[in-house]
Amino acid sequence: MVQKEFGDHIRSWRFVILLAIVTLACAGSIYASITALKNGQSTEGGTDTSFLFLKMFTESDGSLPNFLTFLSFLAPLIGIAIGFDSVNSERNKGTLSRIMSQPVYRDDFLNAKFVAGLLLIAVVVFALGFLVMGMGLFTIGYPPTPEEFWRVFVTLIITTIYVGLWLNLALLFSVRFRQSATSALSGIAVWIFFLVFYGMIVNLIGNVTAPSDPSNAAAVINQQDWLMLLNRISPAYLFQEAASTLLLPDTRTLNPFITQDQAYLAINAPLSFGQSLLLVWPQVVAIIAETALSFAASYVAFMRQEIRSRS
Repeated sequence: MVQKEFGDHIRSWRFVILLAIVTLACAGSIYASITALKNGQSTEGGTDTSFLFLKMFTESDGSLPNFLTFLSFLAPLIGIAIGFDSVNSERNKGTLSRIMSQPVYRDDFLNAKFVAGLLLIAVVVFALGFLVMGMGLFTIGYPPTPEEFWRVFVTLIITTIYVGLWLNLALLFSVRFRQSATSALSGIAVWIFFLVFYGMIVNLIGNVTAPSDPSNAAAVINQQDWLMLLNRISPAYLFQEAASTLLLPDTRTLNPFITQDQAYLAINAPLSFGQSLLLVWPQVVAIIAETALSFAASYVAFMRQEIRSRS
């Protein structure tokens, strides 16, 4: 079943068109980053070769967003496009009842949909990531160090899990709604909400709950901690924190407030790969938890749903 679902996705025009759009956008970001590196715009005093390979994922000359921004913006569309009609299309065509009449468990059917979609997402994400690495190696002629390679590799794994979250949400809407258009619009609406409007809502809450006395440091810190917790409910924010920390070794903390003693005692050096991974481990666990919860919701809804043959 996984092999059949995977082949159907590969051969569909919808996937080909969406993949072409994402690939073109990522190719444009690669060109912008390489242009910035060649012109020395990514450093203040000229060309800095420290973690130069990672800068292809995070730098831009200003004409286009960088690769990480494009990936966080467009990658969820792959998951939504794969999963929005996975179940309701089978129901509308009358094939769902025929499949369930065979010696096939319900959970096997849903698991095959998810596993096939996740495998396809992994292929696309890693292909795009290695495309960036290959083009960068060919253009700038600077090979990645083992640490840079593992930073990119783990970032691609986190991206796959992040897109898998949107795949599970699309599966949930596909189980819940009978019309494919309704499930697709629901998935896109959730994507737009977290990408655009959720940050505005959190900022509005921050303005409303701002302490009346700005000199009260404890109240300001408590409010900022509360706002950070609200921001980290969004999967897009969690992914941006995790990916940017791994691709930017100079990021030493995700806490906006540090004491003067902490700043004084901190060593002025990039974090190692292990320390960066330890820093973003809570974000990675949160993304995995949200992915598992969304899959559990779609699983329970499908197992309790009545399946009838079409008259």
